Amino acid sequence: MGRFLLRPRWLAGLGLVLLVAVSFVRLGLWQLDRLRQRQAYESLVAQRLDPTPSPVEELLTSDGGEEAIRFRRVTAEGTFDTQHEVILYGRTQDGRTGNHVLTPLVLDDGTAIAVDRGWVPFADDAPPVVDAAPPAGRVHVTGVLFPSEVPLGDEASPPSPVTTFARVDLEALSAQVPYALAPVYLLLGSQDPASSGLPRIAPLPDPADSPPHLSYAIQWLTFATIAVVGFVVLVRREYGRSTQVGDPTEADGDPSTAVPGRDRMRG
Repeated sequence: MGRFLLRPRWLAGLGLVLLVAVSFVRLGLWQLDRLRQRQAYESLVAQRLDPTPSPVEELLTSDGGEEAIRFRRVTAEGTFDTQHEVILYGRTQDGRTGNHVLTPLVLDDGTAIAVDRGWVPFADDAPPVVDAAPPAGRVHVTGVLFPSEVPLGDEASPPSPVTTFARVDLEALSAQVPYALAPVYLLLGSQDPASSGLPRIAPLPDPADSPPHLSYAIQWLTFATIAVVGFVVLVRREYGRSTQVGDPTEADGDPSTAVPGRDRMRG
């Protein structure tokens, strides 16, 4: 079979199958790596979601940095700055598509933290959203800290103020507010005094909604196996056919040693 496989068409086929199989294996391994990352994320969130919240000022002034405070449950007090409110568009809740409202909460020390106050229906109005105005004056909020959805330093800040974001971009928002903004944002859990109707508080992300990375990995590895096994089956079938018809150029033997009329003698 060795000489049979050295024919150009089989060498080309073998190269193509190997390329496809390696690509599928790499995709499967990438999905397994994503699964490990997701499991580490879920474990970290579970560890840090202590039922007893901490004052946000204590965490923001700690030495651990942004990595140490993300996913922590906190309390905060201050005043909402609706003049610098922005919209996070394309957010779904309870099967309905709408937006989220992201409003800076100015703390007692003059710094601020962006608060995702929750979901509102689609509207043509620019922020501040009139139907989802926060309480006037001082408010007390609780929630969970999350990192910027656009990692700090990954994208250049826009040249002018932006009122609508696809993702939480704290660096861009920080460039258009007149105070220091925390490197994390707060997903609102409760508020006192409460808002009247809108926005609707968004639930914490559900780990069950994460992509099925293990299923995807098995799928890609299965595709790689099918490609290799299918090629082997095809080669064996074609080789068997070539030997049955007695073609000496397809078999492993030396064509020069073929006996003239051998096929007729077999008949």
